Amino acid sequence: MGETSDDGRLGLFGAVSISVGGMIGGGVFAVLGVVATIAGAASWAAFTLASLVSLCVAYSYLKLNAMGDNRGGSVSQLEEYLDDASVAGMVGWTLLVGYVGAMAMYAYAFGSFSVALTPPSLVDAVPLGEGLLRPVFSVLAVVLFVVLNVLGARATGLSEEVLVVAKVAVLLAFGGLGLWYGVQQGSMEYGFEQIRSVTPVVMATAVSFVSFQGWQLLMYDQDSIRDVETTLPRAIYASILITILVDGLIAVVVTSLAAPDVIQQHPERALALAVEPVVGGIGFTVVAVAALFSTGSAINGTLFSAANFAKGMVGDGLLPDETGRASADGAPQRTVLLLGVVAAVFTAYGSLDAITSFGSLAFMSVFGAMCALAVSERDHESVHPLPPAVGAVGCAAFAVLLGVHLWNAERGTFWAVLLLAVAVHAVELLYFERESIVDGVEHAEDLLVPGSG
Repeated sequence: MGETSDDGRLGLFGAVSISVGGMIGGGVFAVLGVVATIAGAASWAAFTLASLVSLCVAYSYLKLNAMGDNRGGSVSQLEEYLDDASVAGMVGWTLLVGYVGAMAMYAYAFGSFSVALTPPSLVDAVPLGEGLLRPVFSVLAVVLFVVLNVLGARATGLSEEVLVVAKVAVLLAFGGLGLWYGVQQGSMEYGFEQIRSVTPVVMATAVSFVSFQGWQLLMYDQDSIRDVETTLPRAIYASILITILVDGLIAVVVTSLAAPDVIQQHPERALALAVEPVVGGIGFTVVAVAALFSTGSAINGTLFSAANFAKGMVGDGLLPDETGRASADGAPQRTVLLLGVVAAVFTAYGSLDAITSFGSLAFMSVFGAMCALAVSERDHESVHPLPPAVGAVGCAAFAVLLGVHLWNAERGTFWAVLLLAVAVHAVELLYFERESIVDGVEHAEDLLVPGSG
């Protein structure tokens, strides 16, 4: 995918395209409206704060990657530095759950924009209307990309690159147009009052964190990057900076031009609703179509990367063999199907708040652990302890703040996310500590019933 050299490997522009493509869809077309309902006109500040912590996390990943012998993402680095397969496996499972949450989030937005492009007469003719069509379209999106991945149909490098450039161009065009219109109308708001009150911004930052995880996909694609030692860090840092510029611009425009109640009613369509008064229905349609391509591309890329990530875990004995074949050529079909089924269930039955919160929590847990690992390696001359420390403290604080926000504003979502998190970690413990648990049970039986062993 992306710009390639004569040997087929990615150059800087191609690597940046992959990383930006993985973040734009989540930030603008899925999370922005949720963030805006919390932080209002200060949403740009929430995205900026999340991006700064993400830069610290990226620094930690890149330093650990450069120092180690086993290049890769979280699992590879944890296995090398800690030599603890159980910890590495539990982090890997959590990361997979985060990827499933991200796919569900993209699919939710895909379904909502699909409904928006459906003739109202047809929506009204369907029982339950949008309440039924949105989940159906979302699940169909997941099914489509599962089938494409099972069949081995992947986007070519040129098409992926063109798609990302087109998405960014559309967003910048509408962002610039909306900014001009807002200035002319005197309706621009920058949220300085909300920033001074602090709480809404940091709460929104915790929710927006899931939109800044796309750069991590490059960590699993290092063999296909030319001059990886220099290209990888440049691509990751550049993509995060590009994403925050785009997200910040769009956040200012949306919160200035769209009424809060309109955003709250359809948070995933916030941008399209904001540009409609500026350029009319054609603007809404263009943004909606761009959203379909953007979120569809994000589903496809995340599914492919997550399946290959899972294949590596199967090969290392960190996932059951039943989840896929480590020897498969490309993404294992069984793994793709399994990830797709879980993502489809999430997007069909979960609310957007619950899906984004759960995804953010999963990534904050993994990213915080990696920053803590980098802090433990601070004696190495190439590692400055400040960025990893900021990343670790930031992720921990955001996790707590996310829980506080959900408790205060979305009590039902709080319990849903908590139960999901407990269930995931319980399954992880049962799998990785199963031998210790069995030994403990047998020992208890011996104590209760002497001679039973």
